[in-house]
Amino acid sequence: MSGRLDGKHALVTAAGAGIGRATALAFAQAGAKVLATDIDSNALATLAAEHPALTTKLLDVTDAESIRALVHSSGPFDVLFNCAGYVHAGSILDTDDASWRRSFTINVDSMFHLCKAVLPGMLERGKGSIINMASVASSIKGIPNRFAYGTTKAAVIGLTRAIAADFVARGVRCNAICPGTVKTPSLGERVRALGGDEAANWRSFTDRQPMGRLGEPEEIAALALYLASDESAFTTGTIHVVDGGWSN
Repeated sequence: MSGRLDGKHALVTAAGAGIGRATALAFAQAGAKVLATDIDSNALATLAAEHPALTTKLLDVTDAESIRALVHSSGPFDVLFNCAGYVHAGSILDTDDASWRRSFTINVDSMFHLCKAVLPGMLERGKGSIINMASVASSIKGIPNRFAYGTTKAAVIGLTRAIAADFVARGVRCNAICPGTVKTPSLGERVRALGGDEAANWRSFTDRQPMGRLGEPEEIAALALYLASDESAFTTGTIHVVDGGWSN
């Protein structure tokens, strides 16, 4: 059957909502034993009730010691999906030191610590798949008012390719997903934060998509499932754009 993960142990970050939630469920439905993590205990409780193969644990991805402790106690893992992220709005002139540092801490440092924590277990068994959430707003496409975000997601692409190159001969694969605009709860929060006419704000995001619609979390989860599965065993170091044609 396509995209099966039977017998695999997967770790998913930011699993409480949006793409992380859709991916945790997709992995579980494909037969994986899934550890779904987030900083939102209520969201995790709701998620845990949806599938018996899902277990949940609170995790702050900015805390390197917590990451190491979780992997030590719950690993080893066959699959890591790094989904946690933060979107700062503004140009370089709107980005203060704190926002710049927070963007890197959440979007890049967390992946560094998580990848470093799970890799020894993967290498010991000679297999593993790491999937990192990047973005079209990165080295792929410059997006207005996404300076810090685009910079960090470009770094994620570099991190992904470096890991893939270092471990390509040892059974561990590393790939990145670069979505366009996806209809998630976090996007809804940003839309409301803009103020004014909420419907018009939503249209502004939709209008920039050539397909005339936003992506759905399940569409991104489907690609993550493929990259986690053995069907993608010949795929590593790749950057998968899923943006409805936005970057064309």
